Amino acid sequence: MCPGGFDTIKKMKQIPSDLKLYIETEILPRYDAFDKAHRRSHAERVIAESLRLGALYAADLCMAYVIAAYHDVGLCAGRERHHFVSGEILAADKTLRAWFNEAEIKIMREAVEDHRASLGREPRGIYGKIVAEADRLIDPDATLRRTVQYGLKHYPELDKKAQYERFVFHLHNKYGTGGYLKLWLPQTDNAARLEELRRIIENPVILKENFERIFNEESAG
Repeated sequence: MCPGGFDTIKKMKQIPSDLKLYIETEILPRYDAFDKAHRRSHAERVIAESLRLGALYAADLCMAYVIAAYHDVGLCAGRERHHFVSGEILAADKTLRAWFNEAEIKIMREAVEDHRASLGREPRGIYGKIVAEADRLIDPDATLRRTVQYGLKHYPELDKKAQYERFVFHLHNKYGTGGYLKLWLPQTDNAARLEELRRIIENPVILKENFERIFNEESAG
C-alpha cells in the first residue's frame, strides 16, 4: 500500500519516485504511437484529474495514478476491446508487484476495464468511477477536435463529406441527449461542459462551422 495523505497540492508527492520513474519511462511512452486523441498528453490529463478526484474521495493516490496511466494502453490491440486489454496488461505487469499486492492489482484491473464510456453499466468501485470521470475531461473544442482526429486517423479512406457524417453520428451517439456517456461523480466541471457541448451538437450550423474549421486545420498538418 502506498503512503497516505491526500492534500491535493502535494498529491504527486504521495507517489514513490521509483513508481513514477517506471510509469514515465515504461508506460506513458506507449501512448506516443496512438492517434492524436490518445497521445501521452491525454494520459497525463487523465492522471492529473484522477489524482484530483482521488484526493477528494480519500482514495489511494498511487492506485489512482497507476489506473490512469494504464487506462488506454490496450489501444495497441485496437479500440473495441482496449479497456479489457489495458486491464490485462496491468494485471500481467510483474513490476507493479513491487508496490501493490494482488488484491490491489485486481481492483486496479477492474477499474481500467470499467473506464470505457460505452460500458453500459456503472463501474464496480470508486476507482473505476474516478478514472471513468477523469477520462471524460469534457471540453467542447477539445472533444470536437479529438473526434475529427480519430476519424482522420482510423478512417483515412473517407472523403470530407463522409468524415462529417461520422463526426455527427459519433457526437450524437456519445454526447447527445440520451447518448451513452454517463457521468458518475459530481465533483467535476463535466456536467456544465457537457451541456455546453450539447448546445453545439444540437445546432447544425454551429456544428458544421466547427467541423470545417477543425478539419481544415488537421488536414493541413
